[in-house]
Amino acid sequence: MIDNSPLPPESIGLRLAREGDEGFLRLVYAESRREELDQVVWPEGVREQFLRSQFDAQATHYVKHYAGVEFLIIELAGTRAGRLYVQRTSSEILVMDIALIPEFRGKGIGTVLLRQILDEGQSSARIVTMHVEKFNPALRLYERLGFRIAEDQGVYWLLQWSPVPPVAIS
Repeated sequence: MIDNSPLPPESIGLRLAREGDEGFLRLVYAESRREELDQVVWPEGVREQFLRSQFDAQATHYVKHYAGVEFLIIELAGTRAGRLYVQRTSSEILVMDIALIPEFRGKGIGTVLLRQILDEGQSSARIVTMHVEKFNPALRLYERLGFRIAEDQGVYWLLQWSPVPPVAIS
């Protein structure tokens, strides 16, 4: 049974991905696609080959098209729990991917991390954006955090959160 009790924010950490993390990152990617891919009957080895090629294509695309992207490992009390990919520019923080392996879902980890990013957006007057598949169950979380649909992009929505302007004192 999975324990879904909330965790103290101080037990959640981030670090840059490093040599030796690739296998874990591939696992996180595979787990993030599990529901979708379980709907297809795959011949022996084809699913794994597909996941490998998709992971490689995604990583190559991110490095090529998103200057300065940070590939971060999410840790819970020092144990790898997921991945967070973020690109920061002078006007925007783009959450490219946030994913947790199943045993770490539902504990508030994503909420804590996204609130930290929103706090950063607020303090630096930058919008926060993310592309999300329309059937993603985390949409309710993103809406609760203040993200709104900025653009319908077919299978995806571009979600945007905007900082609240400071109140002028007169």
